[in-house]
Amino acid sequence: MQVKMMLDKTVEPLDQLELIDNLQRLGISYHFENEIKQILSVFNKKYSKNDQQSKIKDLYATALEFRLLRQHGFKVSEEIFDRFKNEKGEFKSRLWDDTEGLLQLYETSFLSMESESTLEMAIEFSMKHLNDQTSIDQCHSRLAHHGLELPLHWTILRAEARWFINIYKDRPDMNQILLELAKLDFNIVQAKYQWWKGTCLAEKLSFARDRLVECFFWTTGVIFEPQYEFCRKILTKVNALVTTIDDIYDVYGTLEELEVFTRIIERWDVCSVHQLPDYMQICYLALNNFVNEMAYDILKEKGFIIIPYLRKAWTDICKAYLQEARWYFNGYKPTMEEYMNTAWISISTHVILSHAFFAVTSPIEKEAVQYLLDYPNLIRWSATILRLSDDLATSMVRI
Repeated sequence: MQVKMMLDKTVEPLDQLELIDNLQRLGISYHFENEIKQILSVFNKKYSKNDQQSKIKDLYATALEFRLLRQHGFKVSEEIFDRFKNEKGEFKSRLWDDTEGLLQLYETSFLSMESESTLEMAIEFSMKHLNDQTSIDQCHSRLAHHGLELPLHWTILRAEARWFINIYKDRPDMNQILLELAKLDFNIVQAKYQWWKGTCLAEKLSFARDRLVECFFWTTGVIFEPQYEFCRKILTKVNALVTTIDDIYDVYGTLEELEVFTRIIERWDVCSVHQLPDYMQICYLALNNFVNEMAYDILKEKGFIIIPYLRKAWTDICKAYLQEARWYFNGYKPTMEEYMNTAWISISTHVILSHAFFAVTSPIEKEAVQYLLDYPNLIRWSATILRLSDDLATSMVRI
């Protein structure tokens, strides 16, 4: 309530922008989405009307406003930075010592879109002069060093909030109410899950990567807000199961075992589980139980049967894993086209997105589900980006 009153009573434009920025970086802006949207809509209208008053700002205020508007989906042109350029089209030299302005320009530049030459130039300009800064206060020095190491747009918001809380508490303009709310919120959101231990997968499958903490950390980076607790639980389990099944296909299983495992997954036939070795039985039953439990929860809460769709997602990824295993065991080197037609599935994006969709969507429409499970380009290209990024990151290890 007190923070909402702050948002309502803060009238100075720059104060409003700084308050919104602090709320975001402290990880508590999701509590005030409507209020923030209303404030930023007013700023956006000024741009739409080409309000001259909106142009009378220094670099810091201009870049901060631009970044916040773009983060919230408003269309803002990079041309607003033209007044900070000289006759040669370069950023003016008087900006070199503007630490706050350079920091905001740097963070803003990572929200650039294709062919935005001004923002591309802004990255190089701001990085160079931030690195050249020698006489700046400790707070700005820490912000600059942290930002140059990893720009705000690339961070995991929940991890960034934990770091920024420590910075914010030492700032001279620190607001005690915001600080206490941020600390309280951060502690509340840290949930502990016991599901993984109960599956015995880490204990029984010693060859598999035990990465539950990493899976949960990744999930909180994707969707940390408390109201999405169910989705976080689901995605943590999905990632843990994907990691384990990937290791079965990639590290431990023989080709014959993998063929049988995949056939049973395709049929979802619990009665045939005795055909599998013990470690595969445990894995299959853990997956089957997870799918049934999630389907039960969704049916109970949303009245929609999702078992066929979840099974399809898991069947498709296991078939992709099997194809890659066949290539390996047979010593076959696939063409780039053959590889990518399988690899965009084996990266598991479709599995993660389909489970996330069911976890957060209400009501669930059959047409939307069918569209999702037909794997449109939106999913395929997202998966391709993740696959190529993963291959680039692991290529040296595999070599």
